[in-house]
Amino acid sequence: MLVVVGALSLLVGLLIVTRPLTSLVLLTVYVGLSAVFSGLARIIAAPETPLWSRLVFGGLWIALGLAVLFGLGRTLELLPEIIAVLLVLGGLASIYDAASRGSVSQRVLAGVWGGTQIAFGVLSYAWPDVTVLLVAVIFGVRTIVFGATLLVRAVRAFVEGRRSVPATGLPAASVPASTTRRRRARAVWLAVGRYALSALLVVLAAGGWWANSWIEDGAQVVDAFYDPPAVVPYDHGRLIRSDEFSGQKPAGADVRRILYTTRDANGQPAVASALVIVPQDPPPGPRPVVVWNHGTTGVARGCAPSLRDASATKWAIPGLDQAIANGWVVVASDYSGQGAPGVFPYLIGRGEARSSLDAVIAARELDGITLSSRTAVWGHSQGGHAALWTSQIADDYAPDLDVRGTALLAPAAEPVALAEELTSGDANALLSILISWVLVPYADTYDDVDLSRYIAPGSEAIVREMTQRCPSEPGVIVSVATALGVSEDRPLFVGDLTAGALGRRLEDNTPTGPWTQPILVAWGDQDEVIPPHLQREFVDRLCAEGNQVRSLEYRGYDHLRTLLPGSHFVPVLIEWTDARFRHSDTHVDDCSG
Repeated sequence: MLVVVGALSLLVGLLIVTRPLTSLVLLTVYVGLSAVFSGLARIIAAPETPLWSRLVFGGLWIALGLAVLFGLGRTLELLPEIIAVLLVLGGLASIYDAASRGSVSQRVLAGVWGGTQIAFGVLSYAWPDVTVLLVAVIFGVRTIVFGATLLVRAVRAFVEGRRSVPATGLPAASVPASTTRRRRARAVWLAVGRYALSALLVVLAAGGWWANSWIEDGAQVVDAFYDPPAVVPYDHGRLIRSDEFSGQKPAGADVRRILYTTRDANGQPAVASALVIVPQDPPPGPRPVVVWNHGTTGVARGCAPSLRDASATKWAIPGLDQAIANGWVVVASDYSGQGAPGVFPYLIGRGEARSSLDAVIAARELDGITLSSRTAVWGHSQGGHAALWTSQIADDYAPDLDVRGTALLAPAAEPVALAEELTSGDANALLSILISWVLVPYADTYDDVDLSRYIAPGSEAIVREMTQRCPSEPGVIVSVATALGVSEDRPLFVGDLTAGALGRRLEDNTPTGPWTQPILVAWGDQDEVIPPHLQREFVDRLCAEGNQVRSLEYRGYDHLRTLLPGSHFVPVLIEWTDARFRHSDTHVDDCSG
């Protein structure tokens, strides 16, 4: 029986560890079977243990295992919590064994093994952002160790049974001294091995807690500034509060962060945050405004650029130093749902645009600065999509602003075309994370977008967890590892992203204009995120619709290169924007050529 249960436990543990996310249903089956096998082994494997303890611990394992097996559909989302309970239960059983029987080394190993199981059980429950990946690996390893232990115990029982009658036919008391010495030496080595294994388990448990602290400490903390008061103005674009930005500041400028009212993607009242970068010694008169729309930083609250130290530098905003030198005020919204609570409008145009426009309107209430109506809109990647929508709705939503031009750096201009392009190739970890960033905000924003239609059964917890991490924090490695664990033959995302309600909503969030002001577009021919041919097709569409478009493709530039210091595009951007503010003649249209 030990051999059978041990072999089955070992097999199930290997399946859990090697293919944890091939099928979430199978993972649940594996866990349920493992619990049943563990319970059976507990009942039959240690006859020297009191019967009541074997029945209690073994019975609980079997009961939980059967509950998992018979409640598949209902237990998928509860799997981490269930395994946390199983690990704690197994740990308590091992600690009981340590207190009740065995040699000193056996008691030490049993106690440490029990404590390790309890530690990882607590971590499985306490790490809401690790869940299935942590559960699969830890519980699978636990099952492997358990199965291997049963097999070793069976072999030892067989060998010791054979040795109970010496081959010489002599009574046991007449066993030679050399045999006795070998047995003592073997016992010593076994004790040393147990102590070494105990030390390794302590290191693993300590490493788990260290990793927990590392992930928690690396996550950006959203401070109380971003929590709106109980009562806020109903009108959009109203300043709620402001304070000094504690991060890096460009030379010759002051930086403040603001909290203000806006409207979300569905037109409902919301709150958003932004940075306002103001020259310290500007020329006289109202200051022109550059609206900066940031690229993808994640979709969680903690991913807000205003929470990051370098968000008001030339590394985050192209040409910022030149803009300050020219006396321009730069307003950079986080968009609603980042920093401030709410649903982040990732590639949801009206939500992005309202946040950006309201940031400018709210900045007018700051003391000590006077803003001109002259406005230029810039944006990179996701921010390029936001910039197009900002200019598109500005006349109706913020008629007091005079938008003079829109500059786009590697824009994600057409969500449907981008979705078709990205999902046409092989699945990979980064693509899985990016899809989750689109799916979850769309499902949370639009009632007709059903998340379950586009993901594998039972995987909603995994998909939502991916949206809770930012690319700049250590916890993103968990997202990558989870995505890598998804087998190609059973992908995490199973629906056509351009079909059904999601496809219609993506189409609805494709900016269509009209744009009465010039548009400047730049991208790199080595862009690894948005294929360059999509940018060329986008420019062709703009030209065909009669827009004034200047387009630049830079050889050897990747997705980020156009905005970084030293980019050949930055001087073009500054010169083009200055000409828009001055209404002076400059090259604005490549379409006629």
